Amino acid sequence: MNMIDIIFGNTFGYLMHLCYTATGNFGWAIIAFTVLARLILFPISLISQKNSIAMVKIKPALDDLQARYASEPSLMLSEQKALFKKEKYSAFKAILPLLVQIPLIIGVISVVNNPERHLGENIYPYFFGLDLLSSPVGLFVPALAILSTIFLCVMQNFFNVISREQGFFGKWGVMILLTVFTGWFVFAVPSGVGLFWTYSNILGVATLAICNLIYNPKKYIDYENRSVKIKPTREEKTALRERKRLQKAREKVDMQRFFSVDKEIVFFSEQSGFYKYFEPFIDYIIENSDITVHYLTTDLRDQVFEFEKPQFESYFCSDHGLITTFMKMNCNVLIMTLADFNVYHFKRSIEKKDIEYIYIDHGLGSCNLTLREGALNHYDTIFCNSKDYNEEILATEKVYKLKEKNLVNVGFGLLDGLIHNYSKSEHLEKQKPQILIAPSWQRDNILEFCLAPLLDGLFKLDADIIIRPHPEFIKRFPTKMKAIFEKYDDKISSGLLEIQTDFSSNSTVYDSDLVITDWSSIGLEFSFTTKKPTLFINTPMKVMNLEWRKIGVEPMDFWLRSRIGHALDTDKLGDTEAVTRHLLESGDEFKAAIEKLMAEHLYNIGNTAEVGGKYIIGQIGKVRENAKIHTNQNITH
Repeated sequence: MNMIDIIFGNTFGYLMHLCYTATGNFGWAIIAFTVLARLILFPISLISQKNSIAMVKIKPALDDLQARYASEPSLMLSEQKALFKKEKYSAFKAILPLLVQIPLIIGVISVVNNPERHLGENIYPYFFGLDLLSSPVGLFVPALAILSTIFLCVMQNFFNVISREQGFFGKWGVMILLTVFTGWFVFAVPSGVGLFWTYSNILGVATLAICNLIYNPKKYIDYENRSVKIKPTREEKTALRERKRLQKAREKVDMQRFFSVDKEIVFFSEQSGFYKYFEPFIDYIIENSDITVHYLTTDLRDQVFEFEKPQFESYFCSDHGLITTFMKMNCNVLIMTLADFNVYHFKRSIEKKDIEYIYIDHGLGSCNLTLREGALNHYDTIFCNSKDYNEEILATEKVYKLKEKNLVNVGFGLLDGLIHNYSKSEHLEKQKPQILIAPSWQRDNILEFCLAPLLDGLFKLDADIIIRPHPEFIKRFPTKMKAIFEKYDDKISSGLLEIQTDFSSNSTVYDSDLVITDWSSIGLEFSFTTKKPTLFINTPMKVMNLEWRKIGVEPMDFWLRSRIGHALDTDKLGDTEAVTRHLLESGDEFKAAIEKLMAEHLYNIGNTAEVGGKYIIGQIGKVRENAKIHTNQNITH
């Protein structure tokens, strides 16, 4: 007697014996056993129904998380875990019915294969002329089992709360696979098991109907107003496959080239569009040294592949290949904007231990608030853009007793470029003030959280109102963008509102008289560039470091908002009209305040490229000098 017989056979054999004693017929005993098993397991089916409703309810939120944190898998998992806990969804409950069915089937097979041991001697095995203890002779039992399987699958595809959400393969593909499996299975076991399988499927449909009556999904899920993820068209799927094929081929060539050359400097870009943060330093290095810049990007559509610059080499590496690339990195200086370096997937090189890793922030805000705790701990050098940024790094090192980093007070190169371009551009007089709504794409941004009440106040003004969604929001949330266009179609048609989705030019931003944003860095960049005020809406902030108070430094993201404009709470959006009028009429007052603040807090305005570029060139000069000394020593010896 093996362990399976002991655990499952004896347990279910006892129940089968009760059914056989009550009915006196093996066939009716199997049917009674099936009914009894379904009744015993009904609470589990009910738990599964409730759990499935919770999953379907949170499906839009899950799609949102997957789109929002596609490039941050660790953060996505933590957010998903928090969502499951909040909505009381359990992954274990989702598979619980399957886990219970497996030992049940094993137990039935054990009982039917050993009826004498479980039911006693002289068992009459026939049921309406069918020998339930032997493998099927004809097609009757297999046909019943297959038809009942198809019946159950069809009912589930139309009425099961989870199955209804599945795509074509998830519904009908699974049905075909399960039907084929049933056909094979019932020919491999005695007919009694096939009888159990058939009635179990029929009772499964009844169980589904009762569960839907007790927990009707329509009472808990707002199907009509529920956002549905837009599925890619056949043409889009074909284009995606072709892009992946081209990426794979390009990556192979580029990585062979990348690791075949000696590199002094590498700039790593997390995605297309990040070149603007490196551009001032790259241009300075190329113009003032003989150093070749090697630029590594994860986007094959990055603009750098169109450049024809001297001393500039660009390479493509997919997200999957980055882990290996970082471990094998062989350069002297690596410059990037990547937070959490050496914490998760991307580690310091094991090939070259003395690489200097330099961090450049892509915003002017607080690194202690908007980055995870310890996000910069493994960098050697930090390019600080403000006195406040420098103060936060020093305070963090002191509180956490960290190794001191090399802090270079460089400035913010992107801002220098914006100021330069703005000063050279022509600014035409407008008949009406231009107000630009430019939110972030993070969770609870203006578009998702409070667009309607905000626009209600702005429409009372005689102004040109433009909404400029973040490019990532448009890319990741097409369903939400479609809903916004549909909701304000009449305002757009009448010219009261414009929604811009073309980002080829920033003229709209810097020609505006007022920018309205949430926690996006566009507000700081706009005010520091134009010296005009910004209206900040205090939507729920994305705080990455819950321990930000430990270092005792107030993040500039908080106090700066009221110094360069006005911070409006979401429960005060009824004041939008009055606040906006005041900001538009107080331009000169804010201009003086913004200029004073910039002079007091920001480093090297207008000279960021030179300061940062000289530092990088100087570090390479030291490496070259040390290499010469080492070579001369080897020659001497």
